[in-house]
Amino acid sequence: MSELAGFNIDDMINVTPMNGGGGMQQEPKVEQLMGKLRRLQQVQTEVYQLEGIHKEKEELCRKLQFQCEESEQDSSRQLKQNKKSEELLEEYRCEIQEFKLKHRKQRMKFENQLHQLIEQHKNLHSVFTPERLPEEIESAVNTKSQLLSAEQIKLAQLHRLDGELEEMKKQKQPVTTAAETQEE
Repeated sequence: MSELAGFNIDDMINVTPMNGGGGMQQEPKVEQLMGKLRRLQQVQTEVYQLEGIHKEKEELCRKLQFQCEESEQDSSRQLKQNKKSEELLEEYRCEIQEFKLKHRKQRMKFENQLHQLIEQHKNLHSVFTPERLPEEIESAVNTKSQLLSAEQIKLAQLHRLDGELEEMKKQKQPVTTAAETQEE
């Protein structure tokens, strides 16, 4: 194409006169014109092809720009979604931690209650062992007999006081009757 770069249509039409002889212009030779015409056709074909390639490249460039914009939008959308997902994930992590702590506190409370029950059971077991059973029965019998004696003493005191009360009522009644007769 470098040799065609200097080619001009005017060169084809305006043929320079040849200085020599009679000053008469000679017409260009047919072969020269045909060569120039072929070169012109080649140049036009190359220009047409280059314009087609240029249009294809422009269209490809527009498509790539559109794809680039879509990719940037998708990337931005993806970043926002990732940020939301990370925030949600952090929130879930916090909730899980809270749940674990709550569960741990409940487990510790349950373990403490279980240990207390085990200790109470051990204490009760040591108190009510088969070896101590005869002593416990004897102690219960002694306590029962002491309570019965105390009850009998209290009943006797109660009967005595009841008798004294009756005695006082009897003594008071004649005095009241005598006082009533004197008033009349």
